[in-house]
Amino acid sequence: MDHIDHVMIVDDDREIRELAGSFLRKNGLTVTLAADGRQMRSLLESLSVDLIVLDIMMPGDDGLVLCRELRSGKHRRIPILMLTARSDDMDRVLGLEMGADDYLVKPFVAREMLARIKAILRRTRMLPPNFQVTEPGREIAFGNWRLDTTARHLLDADGTIVSLSGAEYRLLRVFLDHPQRVLNRDQLLNLTQGRDADFFGRSIDLLVSRLRQRLREDAREPMYIKTVRSEGYVFSAAVDVSESGQ
Repeated sequence: MDHIDHVMIVDDDREIRELAGSFLRKNGLTVTLAADGRQMRSLLESLSVDLIVLDIMMPGDDGLVLCRELRSGKHRRIPILMLTARSDDMDRVLGLEMGADDYLVKPFVAREMLARIKAILRRTRMLPPNFQVTEPGREIAFGNWRLDTTARHLLDADGTIVSLSGAEYRLLRVFLDHPQRVLNRDQLLNLTQGRDADFFGRSIDLLVSRLRQRLREDAREPMYIKTVRSEGYVFSAAVDVSESGQ
């Protein structure tokens, strides 16, 4: 029997969550509704969910707080689609940097929500056979760097935190999960790209360049992410995965 995707909508606006939920159900999805973070947490204890639609503006714990909580706990692998107000550019940036996979601006057309949900799930599942993302320990070490996979930031040799955007983090994770393997641009683009050009960048080369800057790479002689002419990129450093504190 084919898997039916299960989506949870977390929004304090009853009309929005019920209308969106009804549309998604009519299009073949299983839907669970939650009015706030408390309900979300309670439901996640007993349900297996494929994606969470999370509104930023909610009383109590807002969507940004909940996104950070999800990304640091046992549900950190669940993709997140953020709902934001029309003009809140900063909220969109913060949501993406905290690990949201994409965002949708209110007011939205339900059909667009469905399209974005399908796109996120497709990106999440598009890894070919023998190309699965390993469930890491909390910390991945390479060269002079450590990646905290709970907080989703880099630590240099002195322990200084280097923040990563959502797209930069996902790109680095793909490289770290598959070191010494040449990855072409289409693979990297599909695994890291959100729908919005302004925040994710259409060019994978630009995203690689930004990540190299975060890693303080020498542009002419990069130590970690090397260009393979006519093929793509390869992460050339040794990678060590461990639990935090070990």
